[in-house]
Amino acid sequence: MGEMNDLVLYMARALVDNPDQVEVTEIEGQQTSVIELKVAKEDLGKVIGKQGRTARAMRTILSAASTKIRKRASLEIIE
Repeated sequence: MGEMNDLVLYMARALVDNPDQVEVTEIEGQQTSVIELKVAKEDLGKVIGKQGRTARAMRTILSAASTKIRKRASLEIIE
């Protein structure tokens, strides 16, 4: 499931001003994986977006990509 981590890392780094401070960790379960995204405090708004639209779009892309490997993945943005 490393490719899901790479996908989230790629999307987050493209959005933020401090791409070196982006951290992605994965908590893997039997059916579902939780991918945690941690960014710099000043970049948090860029990752979430207005009314959460950017975060929702990232979750949609992750969901579509995880369907391909037949495993659920959810994205958690850590403050």
